[in-house]
Amino acid sequence: MDNSKWPARAVLPVAQPGLKFIFITILITGMLFYFGWILFAWCSFAVTLFVCWFFRDPDRSVPQDEKSLISPADGKVIIVEKQEKCEYLSDPCIKVSIFMNVFNVHVNRIPFDGKVQKVEYHPGKFMNASFDKASTHNERNALMIKTADDTSFAVVQIAGLIARRIVNCVKEGEMVKKGDRYGMIQFGSRLDLYLPRDFDVAVKVGEKTKAGSSIIGYMK
Repeated sequence: MDNSKWPARAVLPVAQPGLKFIFITILITGMLFYFGWILFAWCSFAVTLFVCWFFRDPDRSVPQDEKSLISPADGKVIIVEKQEKCEYLSDPCIKVSIFMNVFNVHVNRIPFDGKVQKVEYHPGKFMNASFDKASTHNERNALMIKTADDTSFAVVQIAGLIARRIVNCVKEGEMVKKGDRYGMIQFGSRLDLYLPRDFDVAVKVGEKTKAGSSIIGYMK
């Protein structure tokens, strides 16, 4: 897991954790052209373009109303359910899961203003992140956040079948703001939200979300 600091605003059109991958593919492409391996060079150039596109980091218009909780990830809602027991919260909760495929923007954002109470990393497997058991079996990193009115929620990055690196840039005790970039999961995965039982859910299974702009629901 990478804990390097993430800039508050996009400095480049690509996410900072992707720069080394982009540099490596550019270097390989240049070497292939230099040595005259043209077919391989053009294939490498195509890979370079894909890596640049994958790590794109667009700015988003963040909803400013106080009660709205926004999506932490681009993707598709695959679970909306009530749970009597929650690994990250002491009370019954609502779980919302968002699956990111390799074509989605992979920069993750803070869903709601608050203070990070705990950062909890779990090593694990790399099974398909669309499976429900990925929530407990896969490598994951959870942020437990408390809002100004003492409401707690959790947002969990979960590695998937292809994903092999979770990037998280916030620490315990840090104040975070809705819409802030805080990390990513490289090459496809999933985000789980664990929300208060009285949370007013505004999405349903099958809906597409955009990190930083789509509203998941409303805090009471």
